[in-house]
Amino acid sequence: MIQVYGIKNCNKIRNTLKWLRENEIEHEFYDLKKEPLTREELEEFAYRIGLDVLVNKKGMKWRQLGLNKQELSDKELFEQLLEHQVMIKRPVLVKDEAMIVGYDEEAFEAFVE
Repeated sequence: MIQVYGIKNCNKIRNTLKWLRENEIEHEFYDLKKEPLTREELEEFAYRIGLDVLVNKKGMKWRQLGLNKQELSDKELFEQLLEHQVMIKRPVLVKDEAMIVGYDEEAFEAFVE
């Protein structure tokens, strides 16, 4: 089963969930606003795919916090991401040990096989 992490009202999440349903892919959705990742879970995500991939530096929250004007260490960036999980690039799909980030139907097709 594929785990999907994101925010319910995000268009990319809606499109991802629709794609999974249309392709009859068994999945479970985790809304990061209602069920934020624990420190350990986020550390695992960051370890597996890297903070640079995981953080959405083009998002509104990134700019609202003024992070685009700061030089953050990986530790500082991680702490910001832990506190503001809406900055996680969406969707994050997890299947066993594999993980992909971002909406890409071609990547989804390869991922679910």
